[in-house]
This record gives sequence, structure tokens and C-alpha cells, in this order.
Amino acid sequence: MDGIEITVELPIERAEVVVREALASQGFGILTEIDVAATFKAKLGVERTPLKILGACNPHFAYRALGLDPSVALMLPCNVVLAGDGERTHVSIADPRTLMPGDALALLADEAAGRLSEAAGVIGRAG
Repeated sequence: MDGIEITVELPIERAEVVVREALASQGFGILTEIDVAATFKAKLGVERTPLKILGACNPHFAYRALGLDPSVALMLPCNVVLAGDGERTHVSIADPRTLMPGDALALLADEAAGRLSEAAGVIGRAG
């Protein structure tokens, strides 16, 4: 799957703070949060490197998208994945242009992708 990718020289805990702030600066809030490593440890008793999935949503974009096509709800919220690797964190942001194909949603998907790319730029400058 195509996404907006960036690696920062920050441990995952610090990177998560930066990611949340960068997304908020572009109007995105976090609706869901899954700590994959903690879930695997609790449910399966297995250790893995840190992996967290944040479900980001910009209410204005979501409202407009759902007005154009209610089936967009299947793709909400937009996943932002943080994968820790010691003092580095790889951040992957789902690209709305991939999630919402078609002419009816193209302008909106481009606008949302632009905002997410701006957030990725802020994240990159932090690490």
C-alpha cells in the first residue's frame, strides 16, 4: 500500500508526541490507538519491537468525504503507524489518494494528502 513514509532519529515515545502535535497542527485528531506490541504481549505472551497504530481524523475532511460517498466510512480513520527501532522510529501515514480513489473524491483526497504531507514535513524536521 502506498503511504507517506518518514524515519526520524527519535525513540518511539518521543516520536509519538511529535506525530500527534504535527497532525494536530493540520487539523487531525487521534480517534483510536492500538499498541500492537502491548497487545501481543498481553494476549499472546510474545515480545516484539514497538509498534503503534494511531487512527487520525480531520472532522472537516471526514464530513465532506461522507457527504460525497457514505462508503468512505470503511476507510476512516486514517492510520498512522509508528514502528520503533531503538533510537529511530519509522512513521507511515496512509495516503488518502490511495484510500479514496475516483473522480468524486479526488480533490478532497489531494487536499487531505497535502495536509498529511505537511505534517510529515514537521515530523521530519523534529528528528
